[in-house]
Amino acid sequence: MKPQPTLDSEAVKSAFMSLTKQNDLHQNRYPGDAFGRQPVHTVYGGAHLFKADSAKKLGELSLRALSRYAPDAVTFSRAVGMDEVLALQVYDRVVEKLKREAVEDFRIDFEDGYGNRPHAEEDGHAVSAAQEVAKGLAEGTLPPFIGIRIKTFSNELASRSARTMDIFLTTLVRLTKGRLPDPFYVTLPKVVHPGQAAALAKLLDAFEKKKKLKPRTIKAELMVETPQSILGFDGTAPLRAMVDALGGRCTSAHFGTYDYTASCNITAAHQRMDHPSCDFAKHVMQVALAGTGVNMSDGATNVMPVGENVETVRRAWKLHYDHATHSLVNGFYQGWDLHPAQLPTRYGAVYAFFLGGLPAATARLKNFIEKAAQATLVGDVFDDAATGQGLLNYFLRARNCGAITEAEASATGLTPAEFASRSFLTILEGRRAKG
Repeated sequence: MKPQPTLDSEAVKSAFMSLTKQNDLHQNRYPGDAFGRQPVHTVYGGAHLFKADSAKKLGELSLRALSRYAPDAVTFSRAVGMDEVLALQVYDRVVEKLKREAVEDFRIDFEDGYGNRPHAEEDGHAVSAAQEVAKGLAEGTLPPFIGIRIKTFSNELASRSARTMDIFLTTLVRLTKGRLPDPFYVTLPKVVHPGQAAALAKLLDAFEKKKKLKPRTIKAELMVETPQSILGFDGTAPLRAMVDALGGRCTSAHFGTYDYTASCNITAAHQRMDHPSCDFAKHVMQVALAGTGVNMSDGATNVMPVGENVETVRRAWKLHYDHATHSLVNGFYQGWDLHPAQLPTRYGAVYAFFLGGLPAATARLKNFIEKAAQATLVGDVFDDAATGQGLLNYFLRARNCGAITEAEASATGLTPAEFASRSFLTILEGRRAKG
């Protein structure tokens, strides 16, 4: 007997009347698809120290540290615990990266890396830092990503924070005749509730309108450093509301290891990036921001690889390498670096992560694309796009940071144009149209 539906068409229509709009509103976007390339790290330094050529100097210092403490691949592999065969491939690429683009993202800091100073002094540094950014923009010496971190919007510091941001941006726009680095970020630390994010959005809206800049030219980032940003007083996870309060400006959420662990009453000896309390908070971040396109960044390793004792430096390197690897394994592809001698281990960890899995990922993506395209061509249902996008994202991240070459990426069978689409479904649609 042929089955017959019970519900009439009007009942079905009524039930689904608003469903399409709601589905579109809640549609999952794959991580990173909203804003393109994500840097592998953020390097930060006090605003009073920033210069137009800071990124170049940090690269020179990082190469000097690598040459001194690990002058070859085998020494480097033993220092950080990397497979020696893999290190032979990783080491040269790390050296090349440090020479070409050692710093991917820099945050000019008016918060923890700067401290509380007399108002006149901070006003002066807001001007001088903007002058250096303008100079770097004109000379092409800025890193690909750059911005400022202002002070928190607490009752005590909100006015000072807003004044610093205003002076810096006003000076920069005046000197560049309205041109800003693209992208340019304002990072808001120690966010406690969505109202603080909303206040930043209003200030940036007003500034862009006054200076006749395109809306949302200035991007915003949140620092997740307080328990209240993970679980609000009402028992909800407020991070999504904080992102929404920024009105489409928010590109990233950065985890602050040490402020967060201190707020959780964890003693200094146990405040570390891989502490279980940090993993819990970062898992909540992932769940709260899933599908938003907002990138997530881990915190920093605060044990510096410095000093005359080689073994002391290498122990710090190993710690930083392990922390970076832990972040990567857990889906955090960006972290904060505090010292130029950490850059070799940052790229060492990132490159080892991608190159170590490259053969398997290449074979898997190639087979996956071929099978998915074939299923689409013959009219079969193929609904595992998330897996395909995840494999594609692996190669996009690896290419962006210099871990793999264009030739290595092409072994997947994908063309440069297909990679440029950054969309597994777009690739399938393109192949179906050609087929």
